[in-house]
Amino acid sequence: MTLSARALAAVLLIALPGIASAAADIAMHRDPGCGCCEKWAAQVRQQFGRKVRIVDDANRMTLQRRVGVPAALASCHTAIIDGMAFEGHVPIADMKRALVERPRGMRGLAVAGMPLGSPGMEVPGARSQSYDVIAFGPAGQRRYAHHGA
Repeated sequence: MTLSARALAAVLLIALPGIASAAADIAMHRDPGCGCCEKWAAQVRQQFGRKVRIVDDANRMTLQRRVGVPAALASCHTAIIDGMAFEGHVPIADMKRALVERPRGMRGLAVAGMPLGSPGMEVPGARSQSYDVIAFGPAGQRRYAHHGA
């Protein structure tokens, strides 16, 4: 095998698992019957081009603890995408950036509560609220992005 063939083989071995996981379905666990979660899931489905499996989960707090979502950052749904957790109405652009960057010590992103104007919480004629997207994980919590005024 020539050096360039070895290099290509090495690149494929590294890239293929990432490509395979990028095609996996997205699981979104929500408080049973929450309608805004469906709006958020529709935007995720469109932007990621992947199926979003919606799971009505009356015991979502167990999932939140398992994936490390701090209680103060809880919202109405928790999505798992390529091994990373996204709590609440996190904007798709922030999710995509986190999935590409994979910051060290970060398990996921959260938008606490349900701020008006966040993805899935758009209300025609209502003024959008400003909100922070918080990164969380073993490295602690920090502001990852800010949206609004």
